[in-house]
Amino acid sequence: MSTAPQRPKIGVGVFVLNKSGEFIVGLRKGSHGSGTWALPGGHLEFGEKLEECAAREVLEETDLDISQSDIRFLTATNSVWKDEGLHYVTVFMTAVVSGDKIEPKIMEPEKCDAWKWIKYEELKSWADDPQRKLFLPMLDLFATRPDISPAQNLA
Repeated sequence: MSTAPQRPKIGVGVFVLNKSGEFIVGLRKGSHGSGTWALPGGHLEFGEKLEECAAREVLEETDLDISQSDIRFLTATNSVWKDEGLHYVTVFMTAVVSGDKIEPKIMEPEKCDAWKWIKYEELKSWADDPQRKLFLPMLDLFATRPDISPAQNLA
């Protein structure tokens, strides 16, 4: 039996913006945070750059290309799901959708029920809406970085 201490995992969430200043959120299913709205993203792989992870995860989950975009670091949060015994540091990145495909597709139906374009202020209002639950790293983002905005990072 291993006695190694549990360590946090690293997740990457991507604000994929369109020309109207909206970004996509997806309705999670099949894993921790099921039934909550979150950004496209996933686990950082060993040896992978944050920008590579962002581009890979967005393509895998939405079929949108941000690989030629100016992918940038925005901020990070620290989230603990005590009941599930999970601890994640989530690195938030920003990018602009590029290419001809501008509508997200559900590429992993076992992980996501829907994609939706939304404005940042609207998503922030969901933090207190019991009908629209947000993924814990999103709630932590609003609580710990209230003045941050994904669009400011792309100016």
